[in-house]
Amino acid sequence: MLRVEKTGHSGTLDPKVTGGLIVCIDRATRLVKAQQGAGKEYVCIARLHGAPEGGKAGVQRAIETLTGALFQRPPLISAVKRQLRIRTIYESKMYEYDEERNLVVFWISCEAGTYVRTMCVHLGLLLGVGGHMQELRRVRSGILGETDNLVTMHDVMDAMWVNDNLKQEDYLRRVVMPLEVLLTNYKRIVVKDSAVNAICYGAKLMIPGLLRYESGIEVGEEVVLMTTKGEAVAVGIAQMNTAVMATCDHGCVAKIKRVVMERDTYPRRWGLGPTAQAKKKLIAEGKLDKFGKPNDKTPKEYLRAVPDASAGAAKADAGADAKADKRERSPGADVSGDSPDKKKEKKDKKEKKDKKDKKDKKDKS
Repeated sequence: MLRVEKTGHSGTLDPKVTGGLIVCIDRATRLVKAQQGAGKEYVCIARLHGAPEGGKAGVQRAIETLTGALFQRPPLISAVKRQLRIRTIYESKMYEYDEERNLVVFWISCEAGTYVRTMCVHLGLLLGVGGHMQELRRVRSGILGETDNLVTMHDVMDAMWVNDNLKQEDYLRRVVMPLEVLLTNYKRIVVKDSAVNAICYGAKLMIPGLLRYESGIEVGEEVVLMTTKGEAVAVGIAQMNTAVMATCDHGCVAKIKRVVMERDTYPRRWGLGPTAQAKKKLIAEGKLDKFGKPNDKTPKEYLRAVPDASAGAAKADAGADAKADKRERSPGADVSGDSPDKKKEKKDKKEKKDKKDKKDKKDKS
């Protein structure tokens, strides 16, 4: 319908379930895992099989009881394996109870993977009358709710038709939102344009690439790295808090968890500093090998200035010595120090013994 290469969704909607389902397109599929693990909110209509004791108050108490960590086994019609598991109900609220038809309308906020169908059965068991799910609507999935630009499949189809035939993309832009919408709940770090492409290739964000940052960032917290234009580059894990970022002049700001932007969207700007230029010059002159590792011609000043290079050189020398020792000892050399005649004698004895054993086996059979 949209003529794209990849799509992914934020969690299956089972039979008799309506509501929001986040569908990610192309680059946004990199954020699907995070959205699948995010919490969900539902409004459910459950039918009880009889009039419970205590009436409306009893039903309300039972719904409040079904909060916290609960054991659940997925129903017969489900998208996952039917095995016992624990899911958390964060909050629940009863909206309405119809005593004539024994219908309960309630709202819950729960962990991803919770089966409300199973919860309705448990509610019926708790009240002692039995029950089942009549209808269910997902009102929030992760960060997006029903009120946040919910669209139908017809809207998607109409938007594509308007774009193809009338060359107007306003409708399509309202239907397909930018992926940054999913990252608005993360704290933001703005990076320099010169550091963007390096991050896209998996480099950590260091202090020289930091431009601006939000207050209240803590170590280990998930943050979104973004450009000066507001484009999401990657989701990372903060290695410094806000106070350290403000006072420090070197070090790692964030490790990359998931890169969102395509590589080479921004120009490649690494390898242009004085150290990198000096290294390139030494490689051109043959004073470093083609991989930038030290060799016999490497100047001592360079090894002193770059401790990592001197450590690499020492390791390389140790490896070369080990190889030389291995070469000196031929593969056929005898470790025990036996002469060739003695070795031949041992071999003959072994062959005779093997022949004798074979003959004995043949006689016994």
